[in-house]
Amino acid sequence: MALQWMILTYVVAAEAAIAILLTLPSPKALKSRFVSLISLALQPSLFVVPFSAFQLLDIYWKNEHRLMCTGEICTASERDRYEKSIYKAQRNAILCLAACLLYWCIYRLCKYYKEIQSIEEVEKRYKDQ
Repeated sequence: MALQWMILTYVVAAEAAIAILLTLPSPKALKSRFVSLISLALQPSLFVVPFSAFQLLDIYWKNEHRLMCTGEICTASERDRYEKSIYKAQRNAILCLAACLLYWCIYRLCKYYKEIQSIEEVEKRYKDQ
């Protein structure tokens, strides 16, 4: 069960690193090559969105069917285990949302950069005429 969360953690870390690299200033030639490489990798990495959505549904289902540990019938260890599972679910939900948000940010950054490149090419053509 923990393997899927480790995979999602590494995906979020990689997305964060890519987003940072996309926003750092760099020479135009290097930036255009990096953006084209990331753009090629964006479509296969779209799996993160349905994977995260499925994990969020799993968290929701487990939350709805979790045994409540309130009142005086629970021991201290049961209450601690219940609270720990709640914290894990919250952490995992944040991780799923971060994966989707970072994917969207990377997609928009690449799209904006490509639009800027095309506008610069049009401007260059007008200047040459």
